[in-house]
Amino acid sequence: MRDNEPIQTASHRASRRDIPADPVETPAFVVHEDAVLRNLEKTIKVSGGPARLMPHVKTHRAPWVVAALRNKGVEAFKAATLAELEMVARGGARTATLAFTTVNPANIARFVRCAQAHPETNFVGILDSQYGLEAWRAHLRNGQDNIRMRVDLDPGFGRTGAPMTDAAVDLAAGLHELNRFAGWHLYDGHIHGPVEERRVRVEAEAEAVRKLNERLARKGISGDLVAGGSYTFDLWPTDVAQFVSPGSWTYSSASHDRDLPNLNWEPAAFVLATVVSEHDGTVTLDAGAKAIAPDKPLKERFRINGEIMLIAEEHAVVRTEGLALGDRILLVPEHACTTAYLYDRAWVRTTSGGWERRDQLGSTR
Repeated sequence: MRDNEPIQTASHRASRRDIPADPVETPAFVVHEDAVLRNLEKTIKVSGGPARLMPHVKTHRAPWVVAALRNKGVEAFKAATLAELEMVARGGARTATLAFTTVNPANIARFVRCAQAHPETNFVGILDSQYGLEAWRAHLRNGQDNIRMRVDLDPGFGRTGAPMTDAAVDLAAGLHELNRFAGWHLYDGHIHGPVEERRVRVEAEAEAVRKLNERLARKGISGDLVAGGSYTFDLWPTDVAQFVSPGSWTYSSASHDRDLPNLNWEPAAFVLATVVSEHDGTVTLDAGAKAIAPDKPLKERFRINGEIMLIAEEHAVVRTEGLALGDRILLVPEHACTTAYLYDRAWVRTTSGGWERRDQLGSTR
């Protein structure tokens, strides 16, 4: 078995030191720790400091990354699942936010149990409806004093969130009566496009939040805002968004290279694959739909110097040059978040240049 030199990661040239030595089963999830730390430094700077950064952990789902972030002064984290919430609590986070609206009593009960098990951590949930308020109210009467709630706002995404009207103010007032209101949560993942276009749309969102805050102030209520994702976090004015919460910067991806070159993030997570078959003008890799970015269109699941012809559950057929049977290749996922989710362990090239096998949550929810 040989390693193609340079490994085909398009604009990011790789060498043999970028992949673990044999024997390593493929497909495998590979992370470069030094690249993660460089991405972190860039993100902290753009965010305005570690105190304003509330990174989403859904991308990496890895305890060692939480520890690395805390070592750089980051103390507040967002999670998409209860397993992620428990992970950051075990990691000693000061604040852990479940940025996922739920009205399921079983999910809420597990959230409360986590808060009870980690009294030193401040826990925050989110809701977007009167139904949700009542569902949470039943679990918040026990006096657990390290739980607060945010009202999730819909900026036009149409996924979750209360409309930015009196409906949101009423929810905030209901939480205030319970002494649980922490503020607002807003995720604008629908905003893409050129940076100036994104800037205009974020300013419109910010103005809508300012008006909500004015209505709250007339009721004697105040709260802060957690806002933004990878495409907007750097555009939110600091007077409106006290926290920003990008997540996929940790590992970055092929899409960031294309869409967000100004942030200068670099891919830090890859899928290591092996060429297992050759055909007329194509080669077959052992990394299919179960190994890399399953939520993306077939032709865009990873970046390669060539063309993706077919993806099956366990195989990818690509038309490219320079690969032969037994070659190993690092693939840059189009979406790192859904790729990391497929692996419960990663091969991590440490800052010292060695390799370690490190645990991550994988698909645990």
